[in-house]
Amino acid sequence: MKIKFGQRKTQVIAAVLVIFLGYLGWEIYRRGFAGKEGQATGQRGISVAVEIAPVEKGTVRDVGQFSGTLIPKSSFLVAPKISGRLKQLLIDIGDRVSRDQLVAVIEDEEYQQQLLQAEADLRVTRANLEEAESSLELANKDLERAKTLHQKGIQSDSQLDAAVSQHDAQEARRKVALAQLANREAALETARVRLSYSRIKASWEKGNEVRYVGERFVDEGAMLSPNTPIISIIELQPITAVIYVTDKAYFRLKTEQTASVTSSAFPGDPFSGRVARIAPLLKETTREARVEIEIQNPRGLLRPGLFINTQVEFGRREEATVVPVKALVNRDGRQGIFLADIENKKARFQPVTVGIVEGERAEVLEPRLLSGYVVTLGHHLLEDGTTIILPQTAPASPAAEAGTAQKPPQRVNNPPEVKR
Repeated sequence: MKIKFGQRKTQVIAAVLVIFLGYLGWEIYRRGFAGKEGQATGQRGISVAVEIAPVEKGTVRDVGQFSGTLIPKSSFLVAPKISGRLKQLLIDIGDRVSRDQLVAVIEDEEYQQQLLQAEADLRVTRANLEEAESSLELANKDLERAKTLHQKGIQSDSQLDAAVSQHDAQEARRKVALAQLANREAALETARVRLSYSRIKASWEKGNEVRYVGERFVDEGAMLSPNTPIISIIELQPITAVIYVTDKAYFRLKTEQTASVTSSAFPGDPFSGRVARIAPLLKETTREARVEIEIQNPRGLLRPGLFINTQVEFGRREEATVVPVKALVNRDGRQGIFLADIENKKARFQPVTVGIVEGERAEVLEPRLLSGYVVTLGHHLLEDGTTIILPQTAPASPAAEAGTAQKPPQRVNNPPEVKR
C-alpha cells in the first residue's frame, strides 16, 4: 500500500508539472502574438507627419563628376648648350616671353677668341691654297714644255717623267690645301655657332606666340655647365586639366566630349573644355586611367597646380519623369516611393525603376505615367496605407477643389433703406 501511494503521488506531481508548463507556454505564445498584433495595429493606426513634393517633368543629364589638377598645355626648360658664367638674365618669373626672344647671356670672351683664331687659321689656309694653285700652274707649264721638247727629241724620257711627277705632286698639294680650307671653314662656322650659344633664346615650334616664365632656377653670376636649367617656359592658353577615371567611367569617355570645369578659386564661374586625350591603359596600382581635358583660358585666370572639379555629360533625356532623390526608399528588398494620397491622407508604396540620377533629382523609368506627390520626409515611419499628416502648404484634394468650384456664391441681402 505504501508503494502504490508513493507512485500515485509521483504521478500527481508530474501531471501538475505538465499542466503548469503547458499553461506557461500558452501564456508566452499568447502574449508574444498579441504584442506583435498590437504593434502592427498600432503601426497602422498612427498618423505620421510628412513632407511632400510633386512629381515633375523635365530634363535630366547623365553627368560624370571627377576631380583633378591643372597643368600647362606645354612646358619646357631653357638651358645653355655651353659652359660659362651667367652674365645677364633678361627676364624673371611671370614675365611674358615671345618666340625666339633673348632671355639670357653667358660670358663670351673665350668664344670670341676662338672665333678670331678660327678666322686667322682660315686666312693662312687660303694663302696656302693660293700658293699651291700657283705652283700647280707652273708645273702645268713645265709639263707642256717637256712634252713638246720630248716630241722633238730634245729631252729624254726620264726628263719627261720628272716633269710629270712634279706636276702630280703640285696637284696633290692643291687638293690638300682645298681640304684644309674646307676644314678651316667648318671650324670657323663651329666657332660662330658656339659664340651664338652664349646668347640664349627661348624657342619653340608650335603653339601660341606668347608664353610665360614659370620658374627661375639660377641667378646672374652663377657658373653654368651644359644643360643646366635656367628658367621654365609654360603655355597657359589653352590649359590642360588632368583627371584619373576608373573602369566604370573609362569606357564611357570619348575624345571631343564637352566638359565643364570649375575651381574653388572662381566659384560660380565655369570654364568650357573638351576631352583631348585618353590614356590607352589603366595603371595596375590604382586601376585608373589618365584623361586630359583641354580648357579655353583666354583671360589667363586658370593657372597650373589649381585643384579643379570636372563634369562630363554622357547623355541626357528630355521630358523625363523626375522625383527628388530623398523620396526613394527600400521596402522588402524593393526600391520605390511613397505616393501621397491627398484626398484620403494615406501613403501608398509604389515600386519604381530608377534611371539617371542628377544631383538631388532622380529619373523614374517605370511606371511611366507617374504623377501626383511623393513623400520626401518621414517615409522611414511609413508602411503601405499609413495615415499621413500633410503640411499646411499642401495642395487641396481634387474633390475639395471640385466642391469649391461648384459651390454657388452666397447671396447677401442688404437691409432696406430707412427713409427719414
